[in-house]
Amino acid sequence: MIKESIAASLETAFSEFGFAEPSVAKLKSACDVSLRTLYKHYPSKEEMIVAALQHRHQRYLTFLVENAPNAGIDSIQHIFNMLGKWMLDYAPNGCMSINALAAFPENKLINETVKTHKKDVQRFLGEQSLRCDLATQLFLLHEGVSSAWPIIGDQALHSAQRSILNLLSES
Repeated sequence: MIKESIAASLETAFSEFGFAEPSVAKLKSACDVSLRTLYKHYPSKEEMIVAALQHRHQRYLTFLVENAPNAGIDSIQHIFNMLGKWMLDYAPNGCMSINALAAFPENKLINETVKTHKKDVQRFLGEQSLRCDLATQLFLLHEGVSSAWPIIGDQALHSAQRSILNLLSES
C-alpha cells in the first residue's frame, strides 16, 4: 500500500515539477515519507520516474473508459472526449511519458516503460474501436492530440474527432 501511495505522489510531483528540476529531497517531501522509505521502494530517481509513469498509465486507461459505451465508434468518440478532459485537467504541458523520454533519452528503463505504455494505448484503441486493423491510425490521432494540446488545445481534439469519423465510416 505504501509503495502505491508513493508512486501516486511521485506521479503528481513529476507532473507538477517536470523531470529535471525536482531533487530526490523534494520528491521525498512530496511523498511525505522519509528518504529511507523512498529509497527502500525506489532506489534511484529513474526508478521513481518509472513508478510514476506506470501508476499514471493505469490511471489513464481507467480514466479513458470511465462510463464508456462497450466498444465501437461510440466508445472511441468517448475515449477521445476523455482524452480532452485528461489533457485539460492532468496534462496541460503534454504527454508525461514523452516528457520523461525527452528528459532521459538514453535511459533504457524509462525508454522501455514509455514504449510499453504507447503500445498498450495503441492496442487498447484497436480493441475499443473493434477495428484492430485501424489501431495505428487511431493511435496516431491520439498522439497528435496529446502532442498538439499545449499549442492548440481543443482544436487538436476536434480535428482528431472529425478524422476518426471519416476513418471509421470509410472502412
